[in-house]
Amino acid sequence: MDQPERPLILTERFTRAIDYARQLHTETRKGTRVPYMAHLLGVASLVMGEAGGQIPVTEDMAIAAILHDTVEDHGGYSRLADVETQFGANVARMVAGLSDTFAEDHDKKEGWEARKTAYIERLRDEPEDVLLISAADKLYNAKTILDDLREIGPAVWERFKRGPDKQLWYFNQLLAVFQQRMSGRLVAELRRIVNELATLSGTSAPPQ
Repeated sequence: MDQPERPLILTERFTRAIDYARQLHTETRKGTRVPYMAHLLGVASLVMGEAGGQIPVTEDMAIAAILHDTVEDHGGYSRLADVETQFGANVARMVAGLSDTFAEDHDKKEGWEARKTAYIERLRDEPEDVLLISAADKLYNAKTILDDLREIGPAVWERFKRGPDKQLWYFNQLLAVFQQRMSGRLVAELRRIVNELATLSGTSAPPQ
């Protein structure tokens, strides 16, 4: 008989993770004045909202959601080592799985296509905790793009290194992995939003 999932209880480790991220992520979201922390807290909220679902949600997962961009945006492997020191090997494992580059210099990342393709391929074999956080991350991103697309129109795509065709290709590929590996409302909502993005942008629809 399966044991019931333990309630998700947040400790001072979660508070420390928020403060750790706050000190690193002083930037704003692309093309806006929205603090980047809004994204990190939003992703963590989506992950914690899945507590009691098919994939057990732990405090380590909530912490990894808060820290998921620290490595690719703020220091690469040296940052990952610090995350492990501060928050443990399990959190570091998830943050590594959520990172599309480990370049220590933010301006010397690999090319966009190379990073995204490698991330998609790696995601196929990542554990379910990483998959859930990744789905939450991509859902938050897609919803933000859709909200801004409705408000300012196609100019929203100018904020990114690649335009709508490439961005929708990336979301489509991620959806294919998520739909193969997991189910639930995060994936269903991501599919709905990407479908709407494709429709409004005149781009190919995502896989079903």
